[in-house]
Amino acid sequence: MEEVVSVFPNRRLELQTTRSWDFMGFSTFDGLTPSFDGRNVIIGVIDSARYYQSNNYNNDVKLKSGRDDTGHGTHTASIAAGREVVGANYYGLAKGVARGGAPDARIAVYKVCWNNNCYEADALAAFDDAIADGVDILTISLGGNENTYYLDDPIAIGSFHAMKKGILTIAAAGNSGPDRGSLLNLSPWLVTVAASSTDRKILSRLVLGNGDVIMANAINIYNANNKSYPLIWGGNAANFSAGYTPEDSSLCNFKALNLNKVKGSIVLCEDSSTNSLVQKAGGVGVISPNLPNENFAMSYPFPTARINDADFSRVLEYTKSSVNPKATIMFSETIEDIQAPYIASFSSRGPNLISPDILKPDLSAPGSNILAAWSPVAPHILSEFKEFQDTRRINYNVLSGTSMSCPHVAGVAAYVKATHPSWSPAAIKSALMTTGIKQYTECVLVNILFICLFNKLF
Repeated sequence: MEEVVSVFPNRRLELQTTRSWDFMGFSTFDGLTPSFDGRNVIIGVIDSARYYQSNNYNNDVKLKSGRDDTGHGTHTASIAAGREVVGANYYGLAKGVARGGAPDARIAVYKVCWNNNCYEADALAAFDDAIADGVDILTISLGGNENTYYLDDPIAIGSFHAMKKGILTIAAAGNSGPDRGSLLNLSPWLVTVAASSTDRKILSRLVLGNGDVIMANAINIYNANNKSYPLIWGGNAANFSAGYTPEDSSLCNFKALNLNKVKGSIVLCEDSSTNSLVQKAGGVGVISPNLPNENFAMSYPFPTARINDADFSRVLEYTKSSVNPKATIMFSETIEDIQAPYIASFSSRGPNLISPDILKPDLSAPGSNILAAWSPVAPHILSEFKEFQDTRRINYNVLSGTSMSCPHVAGVAAYVKATHPSWSPAAIKSALMTTGIKQYTECVLVNILFICLFNKLF
């Protein structure tokens, strides 16, 4: 057929704020020169749609409509162009005035994700619709599982056609860091955005029965009364009757645990991937090791503390030496991070494996612990087990990912587009990259040469 240019499999794509805009220096658009009028700019958001508030929304999260049933699209859209909301918070955390980068801009949302499933054919169709609708900026926080050559990559193809029509596409770099060569969305005509931190960090205090206090990497919205519980090392809760050893149960695999010993206790596990199994076994909390260089926090379906190896050894020694070990995983708190900004550990790294002579990512922007709007019909914490799913509904959520950093750049790009409506996508991209703050944060080995890549923030 003459109309068919190429055919490739319809692969699945992965879904890749009160403080962040102030941290970036965009405290307000008042007084900017020239003045900002975002009403003439349309930001297209290719994601899981956006939830429009209603007093009588349906609790069935599998919405057969254009509304958002996962929360991801609502979150990213509000980062780019959400209106100001005073007192926004996530269970009291990160409380403040939430707003998007271009609150006066208009949003055109294209739903390509249904029940957390996103496919390339839908993304490519969204590009066609957005181009036809005349959007000015496109943001897409999606990506595949691996690097794909441009001619087989629908995001590369769609963004190329958008570029030909004068539309700049901004895409997430991926969340497979810190592995080298893990970047997604490498096309030279789009903006590839990595994730960095802000000066706000959310942590939880782990308090041991001997008075030791350890700062843990986790967002804990449970145990508001900060109650203490018995503490047990998984290796001391082996299910011997089923043939398991302390070495097996130290990893907290469900079948290896003695449920009678685990029930009602906080469990110290040597494998961080089995946290949910502790909850299934009757545990009331879990302490597990961080991944190497992990520098961000996530929410979990029950009290969780992720700590570094040195602190893990301290806790293990305490459980073995104490007659009656106890611990408290306290409700999370917000603290100032004086080391910010730095690249998030999850943010995918270069080099560019498809076109090695083109450095990627192009920019970084806030992507760690970002507070933004959330769909009230979407679960805000996912559990592996339905019986432990948190059914509370919220209007704001804290997430981390290059999905969050991507719309930050879209908001700034909207300001540039509004100020210079005749500028080409390349000119806008150049303005963003050349006016960012250079921060030499990491060095990588590229083609046998030791090249320091810089992290640019607005």
